[in-house]
Amino acid sequence: DAQSRKSERKSLLQSDPDVVYLDRFLEKPYTLKVIKPATVFSDKEGRHRLGTLKPNQTVRLEAVTDKVYRVRGEGTHDGIAGWVAPWAFEGKTEDFAEQLRKFYERQIQVQKLIDAKQVAVGMTLKEVSEARGKPTKTSLRKTEKGQSGRWEWIDYDEVKHYVTRVNPVNGAVYRQFSHLTQVEKGKTAVEFEDGVVTAVEESENNEGGSVRIVVPPIVFGW
Repeated sequence: DAQSRKSERKSLLQSDPDVVYLDRFLEKPYTLKVIKPATVFSDKEGRHRLGTLKPNQTVRLEAVTDKVYRVRGEGTHDGIAGWVAPWAFEGKTEDFAEQLRKFYERQIQVQKLIDAKQVAVGMTLKEVSEARGKPTKTSLRKTEKGQSGRWEWIDYDEVKHYVTRVNPVNGAVYRQFSHLTQVEKGKTAVEFEDGVVTAVEESENNEGGSVRIVVPPIVFGW
């Protein structure tokens, strides 16, 4: 139906690994004021021109890269959505462009960790859940200052077991699958305060063994 086609188009639009889509991370719309007329492009590389964004209007910021913004607003003739250079905008705070750059860099780094099923200091519990799934064990501590706790995951390797059989007809020897067992190979634990990871423990033979750290979630001035 129309709704599923719309969702599919949105999913395809949000499949670019070099783009961070704000509605996945922010609870309310992020808006910018247009201070100069600017060319709107259908692609982030700026190859296909769609039209011109009118000045003196507030637009919704939909996505960012390290160089351009995807916005939705009014063009010179009609509504328009596409990629525009940052110089056309004014934010709620003077350092909005720097904030968005840090936000972009953080989310790209976090997505790589999630894809690799890894966790790091500075990630949110939601991000940790996306990376590792439901924890095996949890503990929670609430105080006047806030909430802290610990999540743990047991990591397993699957081992296939076989038995040797002899064909009664021709005497041929062959291996037949018998059963599957799970062998514990390590444990991952995170400690957190107020929803942000403050420490990571990994008890297995990881490459390097260094602690991964990302910038904590960026707080925007609304």
